Amino acid sequence: MASPTVLSDRALNRALLARQHLLARTDAAPLELVEALVGLQAQVPSNPYVALWSRIDGFDPHTLSKAIETGAAVRASVIRPTIHLVTLADAQRLAPLNAPVMAGAFRSPFGRPLEEAGVDPAEVAEAGLALLHEHGPQTRVQLSERLAPRWPQAPADALAQAVVHLNATYQVPPRGLWGRSARATFAPLPDPLAEADLDALIRRYLGAFGPAAPADMRVWSRLTGLRPAFERLRDALVTFRDERGRELFDLPDAPRPDPDTPAPPRFLPEYDNVLLAHEDRSRVVSGGGEPGRVTPTGTWIGHVLVDGFRVGPWKAEVARDAATLTIHGVPAAPDVEAEGAALLRLVAPEAERHAVVFA
Repeated sequence: MASPTVLSDRALNRALLARQHLLARTDAAPLELVEALVGLQAQVPSNPYVALWSRIDGFDPHTLSKAIETGAAVRASVIRPTIHLVTLADAQRLAPLNAPVMAGAFRSPFGRPLEEAGVDPAEVAEAGLALLHEHGPQTRVQLSERLAPRWPQAPADALAQAVVHLNATYQVPPRGLWGRSARATFAPLPDPLAEADLDALIRRYLGAFGPAAPADMRVWSRLTGLRPAFERLRDALVTFRDERGRELFDLPDAPRPDPDTPAPPRFLPEYDNVLLAHEDRSRVVSGGGEPGRVTPTGTWIGHVLVDGFRVGPWKAEVARDAATLTIHGVPAAPDVEAEGAALLRLVAPEAERHAVVFA
C-alpha cells in the first residue's frame, strides 16, 4: 500500500481558505454560507457580520440581521458551550449532539453546587423550561428570580445555568441584530431533533475545515469518541499526513488548491473558526498552538491574515465624525490598506472620515 500523501502546512492553509471562501469571496446568500460553514462563532454578537463580510461579495449586514429577527438564523449553544450563529434547521440538528457537551460544561461549575445544596439539576432544568413556555423568553437573572423561591438554599446563578445548559435553548433578538444589542434572553429551541447524526456532522466538518484529524474535530466540537466514527467512514474518505506525521481525513472531492495559490489579505473577527477549529493550528497560525489573543480591546477587534496566515491583530475605533482602523504587526501594503478601508465602510458607514493606520 502506498504511503499517504504528505500535505504541507501551506497546502492545508490553502485547503482551509478555499473551503472558508477566504481565497475568493462568494456570491452565496448569507444563510447558505452559514450552513455550509456549520455555523459562525457568535459569543461577540458582531463577529458573524465581520466573518461573512470577509467571505461574501457585496455582503449586506441587514440581510443577516433580518434572518435573525425572523428566526431563520438563531444564536445558540449547539457547538461546544459557546454561542454560535446557525440556521434554525442546523440548531435543531446539532442540539442533540451537543447536549452531552453542555451537560459536561455545566457539571463542575454549576451542577456540583446544586447537588451540594441537595438540589437535583434535572428538576431545576425541567422547572425552568416550563417557565420559559409559560412566561416567554427570560434572561438568566429573571430565571434565577423565578426559581429561587422554590430552591432558596441553592446558588441563584446555578439555577439559571441549569435551565440554559440542560435544555435546548437559543438567544432571542434583539441580541445579535445589526447595530442593536440587549441582554442574552433565552427561549426554548423549537422542535430539536430526537436523534443525532454524527456521521453527517463529520462529513460537514471535513467539508468546512478539512483535511483534519479526529483530534481537530474534537477541539472544534468538544465531542468525544470520534475516532471510531472516523474509522467507520474510512472507506468513504481519503487520507493524508501532515508535516508532523498525523493522519488526516478528508472528503474525496473537497478542494485542495495548489499551495502557491495567491491568498489576499483578510480581516477576521475576534473569534473565527478558521483560528479555533483545529487542535494543530499550524495551517493558519505560524508555529501552531494557540492563535494568540487579540491584544487590543474594544467593540471592533480581530485578526489579520496575510498570505493566508495570521500575522497580527486589528482594532477599529468608531466615532460619529471619524473611524480609524489600526493594524498591528503588519507592514504597510496597498492591498492590506484597501481591505482595511473596506472593513471601515462596513463598521462605520456614517463616519465622515476613515483612516487606516499601520502600528
